[in-house]
Amino acid sequence: MTTPEPRYDRRAASRVLAALARPGLGAPAVLPPPRRLEYTCAALTPEPGSHLTMSQRLYLERFMRPCRADQVTSATHRIAWTDSDGIPNTGHFRAGGLGPIVPIAMRETVLVLWHALRADTALAQRMSALSPREKAVLAGTTTDHEPLEIFRVGIEAAGRALAQHALLARETPYRTPAEFAAGIKDSGIYAAVATRWFWELQASSYRRGMIAVTLTTQPDGTVRYSAETVATLRAMKDMTIEDAHRVMRRATHVEGLSVAEAIAKYHEELDVISRQYALLAPGTRPACLAAMPHQLDGEHYSILPVVIDKFTEVFVQLVERVTVAEAAAETGSETAELGSEDRVFYVPDMTCKHCIRTVSGVLESMSIGVADIDLLSKRVVAEFRSPRNRHRAFEALRDSGYNPTLSTPAPSESAV
Repeated sequence: MTTPEPRYDRRAASRVLAALARPGLGAPAVLPPPRRLEYTCAALTPEPGSHLTMSQRLYLERFMRPCRADQVTSATHRIAWTDSDGIPNTGHFRAGGLGPIVPIAMRETVLVLWHALRADTALAQRMSALSPREKAVLAGTTTDHEPLEIFRVGIEAAGRALAQHALLARETPYRTPAEFAAGIKDSGIYAAVATRWFWELQASSYRRGMIAVTLTTQPDGTVRYSAETVATLRAMKDMTIEDAHRVMRRATHVEGLSVAEAIAKYHEELDVISRQYALLAPGTRPACLAAMPHQLDGEHYSILPVVIDKFTEVFVQLVERVTVAEAAAETGSETAELGSEDRVFYVPDMTCKHCIRTVSGVLESMSIGVADIDLLSKRVVAEFRSPRNRHRAFEALRDSGYNPTLSTPAPSESAV
């Protein structure tokens, strides 16, 4: 039997994922014992005369048109820590807000839900039973292709949305992390992110510790995006779609390439914009796969509310079990000779295949070979020529919105 060619169809892909999730998405969540997690903290340094860092400004100017700098809120601090799975992470918080507990507890929530996904044997059986046609739709439509990885990325995106909006906590009536998480859910903010933000905006702006949103409090105590925010997000999405279509028009109309050839030739440029937008038919508004509604077994079903309800439930419980404490940052020599172990580093905010390509591309553009890169452990092995070469590579990665660290993952202290 001939294997079907990958086919781009967002509604069909969404229905495949919804059918997989509908009977249950993940085994019952198992909460870990109380934990104490240590983090290191560094203040972000804005450019002179601005509240934005250079990396934030460059991303704003290149990819967030027509958003203005005054519409962007920046974190004040970057933190780094090792989660309970032994994986290094970075995050941000804003002074005077909810503090570093939100990104750290968010990550622990993500891990609990990831473990629940892996433990769901019924889900594994349903995924293994997908037809070739269903697999072809996922392969042609999604970035990650494999259903388990798609669900994992979705859970992580929910966590990023929570931590990113926590930069705006002072604009809300919510005063504790648990209150904030419940309030953001009840306010429909996750649906706003899924439907109003353009693809790549969340991951890229999250890594840089910035958010182009203003929240307004409603009489019922919920919060909403301001009218200006809604208009700006729509304008940014429209310009991003047009950028993607312009690349495709040039490739197919001027160069005479097929769609597949155009995607292959311009995959790096389209990855930065959004390959998904490039495949949209002209005039079509993009829709988030998780937010699409379906009729399954005679009932209305959408994946997004299920994921958000479970995420919020686990976060509210976990945030009371996690204690965080600041530790002194390790200092290392920038002049010592590099050994083989010094070629290993970690990129905590590397979350998808696009990130792998970006990190590899930054290093290779500096003639630094990449010997190995692993998404799950965030581990990268690169052929640095000297400590100075490594330092410059790390600066280039930071300018691209990533936060490399030399910290070796180690299991965190668990029981307290």
